[in-house]
Amino acid sequence: MRGSPPVSLREPPCPEGEGELEALLSDIRACRACLGQLPHTPRPVVRVFPETRLLICGQAPGRRVHESGLPFTDPSGDRLRDWLGVDEQTFYADRRLGVAAQAFCYPGTAPKGGDYPPPRKCAELWRPQLLAALPDVELTLLVGGYAQTWALGDRAQATMTDTVRAWQDYAPSILPMPHPSWRNTAWLRRNPWFEAEVVPYLRERVRGILST
Repeated sequence: MRGSPPVSLREPPCPEGEGELEALLSDIRACRACLGQLPHTPRPVVRVFPETRLLICGQAPGRRVHESGLPFTDPSGDRLRDWLGVDEQTFYADRRLGVAAQAFCYPGTAPKGGDYPPPRKCAELWRPQLLAALPDVELTLLVGGYAQTWALGDRAQATMTDTVRAWQDYAPSILPMPHPSWRNTAWLRRNPWFEAEVVPYLRERVRGILST
């Protein structure tokens, strides 16, 4: 089902012991480090919790996510949830699933189509602190080439396709994936091994994470 999920934009109440992470998230959401460098007012989008065990690291929010304030409220989210084997309600309600892209703000649309690359400044400012505040993460999905290059460094292969093809080299804690954008439909047709081999593994891991 497409469209914005029937959930509130307000975060759930914070259980006791969540204060440190919530303080960090408040700082992230208030960040305006890119003010004047983006074609719009920054609106950081991040959704993680102390219970997060599966962390989805995309590249940056798109226009629809910028407008909704929730991650993956777009056709990319529909495809991603299909790969995960979860419905919208589970995706947004289960605190074991978290989303924190490499850059938290929509970078704008490039003149020739597609979004601009995620600025490195965001990850440099916030990512080490955020990852340190999520000690229970068991599996990180690196969605797209920019996220893979940032997180893997020298361990990344020459291309996104090569990195995803070598997914077993990064398991079990990391799984590199193509971006679920519909722009990548042709890539999926050229690389049927991804949905034949990687998606079943991913769904099995998600079932394991959500069953405990």
